[in-house]
Amino acid sequence: MNNDSSSRIAMRLRKWIAVAAPGARLPSTRSLVAEYQASPVTVQKALQTLTTQGLIESRPGVGTFVRAVRTARPSDYGWQTAALGSPRAPLRYAAAAMRSAPNDVIAFHSGYPDRELLPERLVRAALTRAARGDAALSRPPAAGLPELQSWFAHELGASTPVGVTPPTPSDVIVLPGSQSGLSSIFSALVGRGQPLLIESPTYWGAILAAAQAGVRVVPVPSGPDGPDPQELSRAFEETGARMFYAQPNYANPTGAQWAPGRGEQVLDVVRANGAFLVEDDWAHDFGITTTPVPVAAHDDSGHVVYLRSLTKSVSPAIRIAAVIARGPARERILADRSAETMYVSGLLQAAALDVVTQPGWQTHLRGLRLQLQARRDLLVTSLREHAPQAHITHVPKGGLNLWARLPDGTDLERLVRECETAGIIIAAGTDWFPAEPAGPFIRLNYAGPNPGAFPEGARILGAVLERGIR
Repeated sequence: MNNDSSSRIAMRLRKWIAVAAPGARLPSTRSLVAEYQASPVTVQKALQTLTTQGLIESRPGVGTFVRAVRTARPSDYGWQTAALGSPRAPLRYAAAAMRSAPNDVIAFHSGYPDRELLPERLVRAALTRAARGDAALSRPPAAGLPELQSWFAHELGASTPVGVTPPTPSDVIVLPGSQSGLSSIFSALVGRGQPLLIESPTYWGAILAAAQAGVRVVPVPSGPDGPDPQELSRAFEETGARMFYAQPNYANPTGAQWAPGRGEQVLDVVRANGAFLVEDDWAHDFGITTTPVPVAAHDDSGHVVYLRSLTKSVSPAIRIAAVIARGPARERILADRSAETMYVSGLLQAAALDVVTQPGWQTHLRGLRLQLQARRDLLVTSLREHAPQAHITHVPKGGLNLWARLPDGTDLERLVRECETAGIIIAAGTDWFPAEPAGPFIRLNYAGPNPGAFPEGARILGAVLERGIR
C-alpha cells in the first residue's frame, strides 16, 4: 500500500469522525488493518495525518479518540486601556531596516552587513575560548570587564592629540549594544520633556530611543559636510537644549562624514552652551577611502559622550558596545544601565575582546575596506545606469549605505510596495527624519547579501520609477 492508500483511509476516517461524538474511541489498529485490507504502516500513516490535523488524539495504553472541539473564546483586553492610560509618547516601532527578507528577493533595506563581511572564523574561535574560560560562569562588574574597558579606552586614546588627556578605562561603560546606551543617555542626561537637538536626517534608532525616553526632539539640518555651526548655535539658544546627538563619521542614513575642522567647530558651540555632544561612532570599522577620527578625541572636559559599537562589525550575535563619558555624566549613565540590566554578559564581552585583540582582526578590517568599496561602487554604477531617477548626491567615504533623492511627488509607500512585488526590498527614507521629511528619499544598503544582483536590483528600481509613482 502506498501514500495514496493512506490518504484514502484518512479521508474515510475523517467522515466517520465528523459524525462521531467528541471523545468517541476509534477502532483498534488491528481492526482498521482488517477493515481496510491495509498494512499496519499504512494505517499508522493515516492516523498520524489525522493527529496532525487535530482531529484525533492518542492515549498510550488506552487507545485513540476523537478529539473534543474547543471553541476559542475571544480575549478581552479592554481593562488594560484604563490600567495603562495614554502612552507618554507616540508609539514608534522598528524601522524597515530590521525586516527579515526571503532568500529570493534582492535586499537593499538591511541595516547590517552580510555574513560574508563578518570575521566568522575569529568569532567562532572566540566564542569557543570564552565558553571554556571563567567568563562562562562568573558575573562581570557592572561597568564591564576591565580588559574590555581598557581596550575601548586605548582605541580612543590612540586618536587623541598631544595636549588632550586621553580617556581612562574607568571612563568606559560596556553596553549590550549601542541602542541601550542611547536610551540610558537620553533618560539620564536629558530627562522627560526636555529638548534634544538631533541631526536630520539621522539614525532611526536614536529617534525611537528619544521617543521612549520622552524627550522633545529638535531637528538640526545636516548635509554632506555636517551641520552648520551657526544653525546649531541658534538651535541651542532658542531651545535651551543641553545635548546634541550626531554621527560625525559615515552617518546613517546619508553616509556623510563631517568636513575637516567641522568637529572642532561643533565642539566649540557645544562648550559655549555648556552642553553635551553625543557622538555615535557606529561605523568606526567601516571606513572605505578615509579613516575616521572621533570628535571625542579632541575633548577631555566631559562635553562629548562617545558611543562605540562592535555589533555590526564583529557579529550581530555579539551585541557589545561601549559609552565613554567623564565626570558625573558617567555615573548617571551607569546608574541607569545598572537598573536596566545590572551587567552585560561576560561571555559576550570575553568573545568580543578576543576577536578585536587577535592579529587577524586588523587583517579582516583591511579586507573589509576593499569589499565595501567594491560593493559601493557597483551599486552606484548600477543606479546611474539603470535608475538615474534615484539621484545619488553624495558617494560616502565609508559606512554601509547610499542615500538617494527621488523625483518630487514620488509616493514612497507605493514605490516600496511595487518594488517588493517586483523582487526588491528598499527602505523609505521617512524613518530617518525626526520631523517631516525634507523630500522623497530611499536608503539602499550595499553591504547586504548577493552583490552580484545589484545591477538587476537597480534595473527593477529604475523600471518601477519609470512608471511614475505619484
